[in-house]
Amino acid sequence: MAESPEILAARQAMIAKRFGNNAPSQTGGKGSVRRKKKTASRSSGAEADRKLQAQIKKLQATAIPGIEEVNMFRDDGKVIHFSNPKVQATISANVYFVSGNSEAVALESLLPGIVSQMGAEAIQALQAQVQAMGMGGGAPGGAQAQEEDSDDDDVPDLVEGTDFEAASNN
Repeated sequence: MAESPEILAARQAMIAKRFGNNAPSQTGGKGSVRRKKKTASRSSGAEADRKLQAQIKKLQATAIPGIEEVNMFRDDGKVIHFSNPKVQATISANVYFVSGNSEAVALESLLPGIVSQMGAEAIQALQAQVQAMGMGGGAPGGAQAQEEDSDDDDVPDLVEGTDFEAASNN
């Protein structure tokens, strides 16, 4: 049985429609392939935090309650300041974990309440910094500090054998 040219033309049109004959491709609708679900990747920060917490748990660190602030002194004169941190410690390994929001602030901004926390090296460095500011004259009050030093030079030395009480009674 020979097929008519109309049927052959219709068959060619259907094949072109199904398999593409440089025709615009179909996106969506009935019979199209479903889109695969894109999984949202975890942020690397959350992944690192989870791994870090697992390691802390392995070290059997215990939480230390009641710590209101933690200050870490840097060599450049700044302080890493934690307000209300979470502090955990492993005493046997001499390891402390401090977590929370931190900020790097200048030492001068925390000065009145931070002196009791400072070590000997930090206090000496602070004194040297204050002296350098006072001697340089660039800081306010530098000239006043130099005047006080010159007043000490005006006090005479004690003279042996002089009775100052008798001189003051006259």
